[in-house]
Amino acid sequence: MILFVTCSTLGSQLLIKDAVVRIAARNPAPAGFDWLLAVVGSPKIWVAVTIQGIGFLVWIVVVSRVKLGPAFAMSGAFFYLLLAGASWYLYGERLAPLQWAGIVVVSVGVLMISMLGHRA
Repeated sequence: MILFVTCSTLGSQLLIKDAVVRIAARNPAPAGFDWLLAVVGSPKIWVAVTIQGIGFLVWIVVVSRVKLGPAFAMSGAFFYLLLAGASWYLYGERLAPLQWAGIVVVSVGVLMISMLGHRA
C-alpha cells in the first residue's frame, strides 16, 4: 500500500507538471487570474487531484496499521528517487551529479530510519 501511495503521488505530480507546462506554453501565456482559471479548468489537474485523493485515502489505511515515521520514510525515499528519474525521462530535467548524490543520501537515510525503527 505504501508503494501505491508513493506512485499515486508521483503520478499526480507528473500530471500537474504536464498541465502547467502546457498552460504556460499558450500564446499568449495566461497570467494572474487567467492562469488560475486555466489551471482550475484543466482536466489533467482534476485527474491529478483525484489520483492524489485516492492515494490519501489509502494513506489513511497505511497509517492506521503502520507507524507513521517508518511509513513516511519508506514513501519519501522511493518518491525522491522515482520523481527525479521520471522528471529526467519525461521532461529532460537534468540534475548535477552532486544533486543525484544528495537524493541518494537522503533516500538511504530515511530508509535506514525506517528499517531501524522496525527493530526497536
